[in-house]
Amino acid sequence: MINMTKKEYAQYVKGKAPASRIVRDTALAWLIGGAICMLGQGLADLYKAQGLTKEVSSTAASMTLVAVAAALTAFRVYDNIAKWAGAGTLIPITGFANAMVAPAMEFKSEGFINGLAAKMFVIAGPVIVYGLLASAVYGTVLWVMKLVSGG
Repeated sequence: MINMTKKEYAQYVKGKAPASRIVRDTALAWLIGGAICMLGQGLADLYKAQGLTKEVSSTAASMTLVAVAAALTAFRVYDNIAKWAGAGTLIPITGFANAMVAPAMEFKSEGFINGLAAKMFVIAGPVIVYGLLASAVYGTVLWVMKLVSGG
């Protein structure tokens, strides 16, 4: 292999690389992601039909999606769905729940505090910190703008 030309190496790599399934993967991601979004909308509509306001029903639907994704991750079902559906399972709300629960489940043998609780925020922690920091900066900028404009 050391004495290969670039052309020979390219042919070698092409022979070893798995066939691209981009059309299939894209279609599955679109379908599964769309199905998750439709489920969320259906839940919001169901909660609204039960008498909740639009805002509260949307929040309840989001909470339900997080709980379902977390439970599916805990029972090791979410990863199997993700292997099949690909990026469609990365819809932010369900993907975030999976990102929080998966590390916690991996380290649960280390105990409740050092394993489960500590590892839950390995991936989600930086996202939460960045979100809080960004909102504080944004709020400060709006407050200063309001003071400057005299409002």
